[in-house]
Amino acid sequence: MAGIARGRLQEERKSWRKDHPHGFVAKPRSGADGTQDIMFWECVIPGKAKTLWEGGRFKLTMEFSDEYPNKPPKCKFAPVIFHPNIYPSGTVCLSILSEDKGWKPSITIKQLLLGIQDLLDNPNPDDPAQKEPYLAFKNDRPLYNRKVRELAALMRD
Repeated sequence: MAGIARGRLQEERKSWRKDHPHGFVAKPRSGADGTQDIMFWECVIPGKAKTLWEGGRFKLTMEFSDEYPNKPPKCKFAPVIFHPNIYPSGTVCLSILSEDKGWKPSITIKQLLLGIQDLLDNPNPDDPAQKEPYLAFKNDRPLYNRKVRELAALMRD
């Protein structure tokens, strides 16, 4: 299986280098010796214009198993961000990242990153993963909005 996963990721890398959304970064992690680990990607998702997240650049890792693309990658924000659908560990809670819900082997890295960017500004209150941002989003929108804007300001490169 590892050969299938690595082959698919090599193709994804080629495709990404030819065409990717403006402001996004996605590349295999480089080791100290300069080699690339195709199974572990370092990404940056920009906050969408005209949203609370605008201006922020949010670092995310994607870890692929040998069972990719049959199983989705694990996607984590590091550092962890203030969001109702991001676990305290930084792991993203999104249906297309769940093999029991919306994952399909045809989903590309580009589609995943765009989906995660969309989730930032469109939290799913029916699937909370982190208590404080969930409660602020549900019960105190001005507090939630302020915290997100502060986070976006902190996460500028």
